[in-house]
Amino acid sequence: MAAQIPIDELSKLSVEDAANVKAKPGLATSTTTNGNLNQDSDDSDDDAENPAAGAASGAAKKKKKRKPRKKKKTPTEQSDPPRVLISQLFPNNTYPKGEEVEYVNENRYRTTNEEKRHLDNMNNDFLTDYRHAAEAHRQTRQWAQKNIKPGQTLTEIANGIEDSVRALVGHTGLPEGDAIVAGMGFPTGLSINHCAAHYTPNAGNKMVLHEDDVMKVDFGVHVGGRIVDSAFTMAFNPRYDLLLEAVKAATNAGVKEAGIDVRLGEIGGVIQEVMESYEIELNGTTYPVKSIRNLNGHTILPYSIHGTKSVPIVKTNDTTKMEEGEVYAIETFGSTGNGVVHEEGEVSHYAKRSDAPKVDLRLSSAKSLLNVINKNFGTLPFCRRYLDRLGQDKYLLGLNNLVSNGVIEAYPPLVDKKGSYTAQFEHTFLLRPTVKEVISRGDDY
Repeated sequence: MAAQIPIDELSKLSVEDAANVKAKPGLATSTTTNGNLNQDSDDSDDDAENPAAGAASGAAKKKKKRKPRKKKKTPTEQSDPPRVLISQLFPNNTYPKGEEVEYVNENRYRTTNEEKRHLDNMNNDFLTDYRHAAEAHRQTRQWAQKNIKPGQTLTEIANGIEDSVRALVGHTGLPEGDAIVAGMGFPTGLSINHCAAHYTPNAGNKMVLHEDDVMKVDFGVHVGGRIVDSAFTMAFNPRYDLLLEAVKAATNAGVKEAGIDVRLGEIGGVIQEVMESYEIELNGTTYPVKSIRNLNGHTILPYSIHGTKSVPIVKTNDTTKMEEGEVYAIETFGSTGNGVVHEEGEVSHYAKRSDAPKVDLRLSSAKSLLNVINKNFGTLPFCRRYLDRLGQDKYLLGLNNLVSNGVIEAYPPLVDKKGSYTAQFEHTFLLRPTVKEVISRGDDY
């Protein structure tokens, strides 16, 4: 998401009591039958004289075979659409690792240093949650890339992605607080053409994806508040290929450059250099691909998508360094327009401020809505569709009151000039003590 600046009952009985217990399937039946086996030699003469009686007796003595219970098979493949829990596909918390990149230069020692390896091993819960969320993101987005087609509504696309994420991490119902345990890290951004970020359909939105559109798909998945933030761009007309290539290459360059002790401004310079080495021809006019200079990457904190540090996508004099243990989202935006975005349009994205002031809310609708937000999202971003899903109605007055009081932050759509095209790619990585792990990396990008 873009930043802007059973017990054996017979064992309890005596032998005599056990013989008198009425047979229970699978328990006393076998004991009673074993008792009758010793009588076979006494009954054999009678059976010979009366074959019919013998046959009946033999039938009565036969053990009643129990049908073996069918074992539930552990799923090994994902369904289409994705609905099988990631935890079932990868039992015992053995989730796939991201791309591990060894540190270089003065940090090369970290790969084999015993102290750093010990610190790394202490982060099991942290890594398990992140890898769990990352696999849910990969499987959802790969399904989305295959299934999103022109002619679909943005609401249909967003619901498909979000239903998949919730199913994969086990957030399938609507109990209060369920979303805080695991689910969407933030709403699905579906920003089209000159709109670069922070657009998701509100209720009643009938916007349709067209063949000539360029759509940014930006969504987050979290498990235990550990958020994986990753985005990609879809275009169906090959004329946009170079725009997408430029932004993807810039993101990869930023991820490659990043590491412990690397200065944020230098990363921005690398991103800009790669991004702006591209140009694209549209309708006979050549456009340079520009880095959108007032958008940037960011650190990620527990239950907070935007941390305290920003990663520019143009060269700056920011000498702030990346540090061990931090989590970053490197996201780059390229544009054929001005390379600057401004806020415009109907708001859909919101989040409770982590530093929200204590306000005496006089509007009852604001008070009740804040309770809903606290219980279902905490400080995780949400959108109006999520409130609709929870059965809230007529909440806009209360929501706007929370925004005006500084309790809730509103994130309007961010757009470049009309007629321009923008693209975005993004990855989340962890600066572990021993290696940099690009947790969201997949075969797709």
